[in-house]
Amino acid sequence: MIIEPMSWLYAGIGGVLIGIASLILLLFNGRIAGISGITGTMLLKPAGDTLWRMLFVLGMVLGGVVLLFAYPQAFPSAEGFTRSTGALVLAGVLVGVGTRMGSGCTSGHGVCGMSRLSPRSFAATGTFMLIGGIVVAIITHAFGGTV
Repeated sequence: MIIEPMSWLYAGIGGVLIGIASLILLLFNGRIAGISGITGTMLLKPAGDTLWRMLFVLGMVLGGVVLLFAYPQAFPSAEGFTRSTGALVLAGVLVGVGTRMGSGCTSGHGVCGMSRLSPRSFAATGTFMLIGGIVVAIITHAFGGTV
């Protein structure tokens, strides 16, 4: 895999945009930008609390679509995937279970919680990263990347 020399800049710009979006949501709506909480409760909240959630999710999806057309190299081709469908499904399920167990996801804990110096968020983010690394190592070395 070839890494583009300026990829660090694109990642940095993306990180700054995520931080700005999180700050705007907190300042103007008083809400934490935890993606699992926003999407997981999108249809369960009272009517007055649903629109901003739907717009937030729509913005994430549209942002991805715009990036796909503006900079398609950012997305791997079908040949670029080195994991089986089973491994990807298992990963999605484990992320879902982990966000429920950790009462939030890496965006809520990692971006918003850590920036507020929340000890709980530091612990949760460290746990997410550690377990994620262990699971990747097991799937890669024990199963050859396929499950």
